[in-house]
Amino acid sequence: MKELKHLNKYFKKYWLKLLIGVIITVISKIFQLVMPSYVNRSIQVIEDSIREVITKSEAEALLLECILIIVGAALLSGFFTFLMRQTIINVSRYIEFDLKNEVFNHYQFLNLSFYKKNRTGDLMNRISEDINQVRLYVGPAIMYGTNTLTLFASLIPLMFIKAPTLAAYTLIPLPFLSILIYQISKIIHKRSTKVQEYLSHLSTFTQEAFSGVSVIKAYGLEPKINAELQGLALEGKEKSMALAKVNAWFFPLMILMIGISNILVIYIGGKQYINGEIASIGIIAEFILYVNMLTWPVAIVGWLTSIIQRAEASQKRINEFLKEEPEIKNEIAEDTPVKGKIEFKDVSFTYDDTHITALKKISFTINEGETVAIVGKTGSGKSTILDLVARLYDATSGTIFIDGKPIEALNLYSLRGAIGAVPQDAFLFSDTIGNNIKFGKEDASKEEIIAIAKQAVVHENILGFNKQYDTVLGERGITLSGGQKQRVSIARALIKDPQIYLFDDCLSAVDTETEEEILNNLKSASYNKTTIIVSHRVSSAKNADKIIVLDEGEIIQEGPHEVLTNSEGYYKELYLNQLSEKEN
Repeated sequence: MKELKHLNKYFKKYWLKLLIGVIITVISKIFQLVMPSYVNRSIQVIEDSIREVITKSEAEALLLECILIIVGAALLSGFFTFLMRQTIINVSRYIEFDLKNEVFNHYQFLNLSFYKKNRTGDLMNRISEDINQVRLYVGPAIMYGTNTLTLFASLIPLMFIKAPTLAAYTLIPLPFLSILIYQISKIIHKRSTKVQEYLSHLSTFTQEAFSGVSVIKAYGLEPKINAELQGLALEGKEKSMALAKVNAWFFPLMILMIGISNILVIYIGGKQYINGEIASIGIIAEFILYVNMLTWPVAIVGWLTSIIQRAEASQKRINEFLKEEPEIKNEIAEDTPVKGKIEFKDVSFTYDDTHITALKKISFTINEGETVAIVGKTGSGKSTILDLVARLYDATSGTIFIDGKPIEALNLYSLRGAIGAVPQDAFLFSDTIGNNIKFGKEDASKEEIIAIAKQAVVHENILGFNKQYDTVLGERGITLSGGQKQRVSIARALIKDPQIYLFDDCLSAVDTETEEEILNNLKSASYNKTTIIVSHRVSSAKNADKIIVLDEGEIIQEGPHEVLTNSEGYYKELYLNQLSEKEN
């Protein structure tokens, strides 16, 4: 139960609603207990009428009174049962809502390395299926548990008061039922855990298949993917059938035990009535109703145990991620305005997951309003510099200064709020094109969106769609071409109008003419703004105030375009190669 202690804060939050729910549960059971005794009373009235102890008119009046009390008690019991569900089950939904928000918010604060180590399908399964299992514990388990305790505490003593011997025989099968249900529940728990693990695997597989559908089609891998899915489906079928076979025993066992208890009530009660040990045959009818009232609560003991076990297993999986501490923390409460001067001093960085050293003691300075281009081979550490500036990672060693202050001394949200980033992999949301651009500035007007789209040279493309800026994109922006996605991403950064622009090879999918037009627009848009452009193309870098050339995490060249093209080295070779390619 230690894993479920995490939920105590939510129980404290909703303690009043839960207390009211428990009180309503007790009241509903009290009204339910009224009915069997008045069924007994009705049968006694009939017996007294047959024996002529009371007159026919008296019997009819008493019967009508009993019927009205039974109906009234049933209605009141039903009404309070409805209120019970409206309180306790609603609380479980509130806690589910809070827990999902807690998990999702925590996900957002975790490092990028966390997402490299964990699959999307598993993350989704923990926030959906696992939290649903926990909800069963904080809702139905509490509700039915209260039901069971109330009935045990009130009904069993009442039965022994009315007919001790009959009560003892009647209760004999019920512990066996509880033990059997408990054993079945243990098996159900093991098999349902396997089903949960399978669902995580299936979610991951399908999510990757749908996201990569263009690659699957391009390589003609549909038969292979179908075969893999069939294998997964067969595995799921076997696990689900194994679980269903055990579940199939649950209700038949209950019906069997109810039947045995009823037979014992009729047989033992009948003998006692014949021997004059009980006054009325109505007591037998009353006890049959008691048995039916007790059977489900007794069976529920095992089921509740299973729910608690499943909830603890699920909460443990949830806690594993909630215990993950984000390495990047916002230690500064007050806002810290950012102007844009950036300085790297002996900065090194090694990725935790791969242990690859991406940067090795690099130092450089970018003055406020300056444009710097970073070029180099693939894997030389260019994108890592942008990630460190946005503080998506912290440097392994060395110091990064923003406006003369260590980057850790800045409010994290002030820093990121001052940055407009265009990643190498242009990610767009499954929303309208307009809303994707507006993502950088939520209160942007339609006129602003159009003006920015023109700067990013994507306006004419958008007009080509039937719904234009209201066109809803597919997942990850699949509706658009690679170049269109990059330009929408650029528009999203431009509309934010930040102090620092980070462009990570964001023009790789556009032609040279469009690239030239966008770069000219960027030059005016980023005037007096600090801009870092990562690129493999000299055409994207040549107009920068300064160019930094990286190789295997080290700076091997630094200076303006004219100086570097007149000096022997990597940049001159790159320039000449791309110049010859253009001429050809």
